Amino acid sequence: MENSRRDLGPLPGPDINADARTYWAAAAEERLVVQCCDECGIYRFYPRPLCPDCASDQATWTEVSGQGSVHTFTIVHRAPNKEFQAITPYVIALIDLDEGPRMMANILGNDAIEVAIGDRVRVIFEERDGGARVPQFVRAGD
Repeated sequence: MENSRRDLGPLPGPDINADARTYWAAAAEERLVVQCCDECGIYRFYPRPLCPDCASDQATWTEVSGQGSVHTFTIVHRAPNKEFQAITPYVIALIDLDEGPRMMANILGNDAIEVAIGDRVRVIFEERDGGARVPQFVRAGD
């Protein structure tokens, strides 16, 4: 695993709701999936019951490449709780996946703090408390 945070112990796991159950099951298998609207064909993230473009309730979970680029980011120096305080500074970014949707995740790796808008990234899966795996990203050169 390409995660420089691994030796600090697991961070809190995700709260899994009914809309995202398939997403988290795929992540546990280290696969990144998003919903694709059966009516208009757009890929969407975050998981939700209706398409934001056409309001269809029909969608298919589709595996995506896990590659994209950094739309924007911030570097966190003051963590929201003690579990995250141990890993500051860390990067939170909006990632534009090659397939279209935008998702929020951390940028991991030894050079994460050097991230820039437009950097190419690829998905990795970080183990969290309870064995959950969370999609995160590293710069594509890592």
